[in-house]
Amino acid sequence: MHSNGGLGSGIGSDGDVDVLAQLVADAEGIADAARAAQVREVRLLAAAGQLAESPAAGSSEKIKAREMALRGIAAELAGVFVTTDRTLQRRIDEARDLVENYPVTMTAWEDGRIVRGHVRVIQEVGCLVPVEERAEFERVAVERCEGERPNRVLEALRMIAERMHPRTFTERHEEAAAGRCVRVQSGADGMSDLIATLPTVIADGIVDRLTRQAREIINARAQADAAAGVAEGRADAPDAGADGNGGAPDADTTIRDGSSFVGDARTIDQVRADVFSDLLLAGTPALDPTGTGDGDGTLGAIRAHVQVAVSALTLMGQDEGPADLAGRSPIDAATARKLAGNATSWDRLLTHPVTGTVLECDSYRPTAAMVRLLRARDRHCRFPGCRQPAIRCELDHTIAASEGGATHVCNLANLCKRHHDVKHHTRWHVRQLPGGRLVWTSPTGRIYREDAPPPLVAFTIAEPPDPGPPPF
Repeated sequence: MHSNGGLGSGIGSDGDVDVLAQLVADAEGIADAARAAQVREVRLLAAAGQLAESPAAGSSEKIKAREMALRGIAAELAGVFVTTDRTLQRRIDEARDLVENYPVTMTAWEDGRIVRGHVRVIQEVGCLVPVEERAEFERVAVERCEGERPNRVLEALRMIAERMHPRTFTERHEEAAAGRCVRVQSGADGMSDLIATLPTVIADGIVDRLTRQAREIINARAQADAAAGVAEGRADAPDAGADGNGGAPDADTTIRDGSSFVGDARTIDQVRADVFSDLLLAGTPALDPTGTGDGDGTLGAIRAHVQVAVSALTLMGQDEGPADLAGRSPIDAATARKLAGNATSWDRLLTHPVTGTVLECDSYRPTAAMVRLLRARDRHCRFPGCRQPAIRCELDHTIAASEGGATHVCNLANLCKRHHDVKHHTRWHVRQLPGGRLVWTSPTGRIYREDAPPPLVAFTIAEPPDPGPPPF
């Protein structure tokens, strides 16, 4: 939590910044030209698909005639786009769906209010929405996408689509859960992929626990390496290899060699995979470097940590709407209630009655209230475009404490390790405005506004009922 003047700027002289500014300006022009070309391509492909309908209009075998016409057109265009006719035919179908069923999205894309990534997300999620609700979904989706990165809106749009679906999320989840399974997909060089289809909250918890255990192993490895370095230094000292009687040192007085770590240069992905295998084959990690003697280490005690946002109505059983697994996807109401029932403490959130913005947080056993409030408010890393869940982020003083910044929710925000470093060691700057809004300034002076993520459950204030005519 230091100012970003400490360890360099990440960019050299002001001349370098000028060069970067020109590169960014050129990139902006290229992005605008690419967007215009992408829109034209989609409209062209949609027109090609509509052209295939013409010869089929008067045919007694309309479906076959249309298919043959479409194949011929796709084969013709495939030569221009240097791809296969099957791929082109699929792209034609997607373009027609977009142009004919998402006109508001197309207009926003042409106007530069959204980008291709937003369009993909809207089209992907929109297919879950009933046709009669699609226009309203599209309007809300475009508003949500404006000014936000595509990877950030997918979760919110899924929640909106779930609310518009005629069947409850719980009903559909029960059906989907019936298809849970584990399968092996053989690969090359003696390797295979073990694929498990599981409820989202279970899958996320598994990965989180594996990650925590892998980090514990890597941390223990680093500590063992450091201790081994100290021991090696002592061994170089005169008579270091003998005890006070001139004999060899007792085994118990030497550093625990941790033969477990000899030549261990595994990455976190490799450690995670090894722990995964150990847990499934042996029930516990076969190698637990955190253990002492015959006792168990800390690896077996590590439990998964997931963050779930759920409405009070869902908890009380009055609403079967989905809850939100932060940074992932919706989960069914029954699972959310079960997780809530196992909670050891409760957080009470005071939210704005219309916007739903988190204003205050407390609990019946208030511990680390600021952390809980900021996790509830931020939900993920607050650097533009990042979706690392807040439970895996670090709290950063917007104005460094060394510069007089207060340790208060108005001066704190969640940043992942990567973007925490970017803030402190490059020329990126940030200001925090009321309501948790962050204003980031890039090294070239570009401004990126980062509003606090909108809650997925909000309420509107109902108009008071009409009292009717006076009784006299």
